[in-house]
Amino acid sequence: MPVLIDYPEPQIAVVTIDNPAKRNAMSREMMAQLAGYWDELERSDCRAIVITGSGEKAFNAGADVSGDLSASEDMARMINRALLKTSAYPKPIIAAVNGVCAGGGVELMLSSDIRVAAPHARFGLPEVKWAIYPFGGATAKLVQQIGYVHAMKLLLTAEMIEAEEALRIGLINEIVPAAELLERALAIARTIAANSPVAVQAVKQHISAGVAAAALAREAEEQAHGDRVRASEDFTEGVSAFREKRAPKY
Repeated sequence: MPVLIDYPEPQIAVVTIDNPAKRNAMSREMMAQLAGYWDELERSDCRAIVITGSGEKAFNAGADVSGDLSASEDMARMINRALLKTSAYPKPIIAAVNGVCAGGGVELMLSSDIRVAAPHARFGLPEVKWAIYPFGGATAKLVQQIGYVHAMKLLLTAEMIEAEEALRIGLINEIVPAAELLERALAIARTIAANSPVAVQAVKQHISAGVAAAALAREAEEQAHGDRVRASEDFTEGVSAFREKRAPKY
């Protein structure tokens, strides 16, 4: 199963993106599976969720660009749920970033509430380099979470940043030795799970509702921007260049 779910302790779930051969990049099928897990966990008595990637190299490298890149409204709704883009999700999520976190991986991380990262983790939104529109929530959430100038630098340069820089700009909470990363995330989950679940989930749902509302208000506009980019010659060239492992020529 490319997305795994485990319950190592009562009321704590660990979701693992398991596609290490592709740096845990997610196909549309994996995203649909992840969306289903969010639904399952929301209905459950789970009190805290840890999300991480398989192996030591990557948390999530975003979408699997070798697969389907269509973006119909139905597909967009499924991806939105997988990335919790417009969901007022009630369960606290801790991201254990164990390596590369790029593109949709950053957007998935942006749906988390607390983030710990290994020293070798790197972060970035390379979409514009490959003529892809970042429609998984980054254009709304990044500005809210780390401020305009830091968000725009990540979105427009398409550059990757190191864990220390991610910590400096407030993209993550802590840097933890790689061997201790999952245990640190679980320790945070235990602390949260010991608190009143009614109170915790009320706080989480109220705050995430505000974040989701900003993304939801611009969803139709974002769909139009994404459609315009996908219809362009740049998109054809960018995706071809990515798949052929060469620099694009715009």
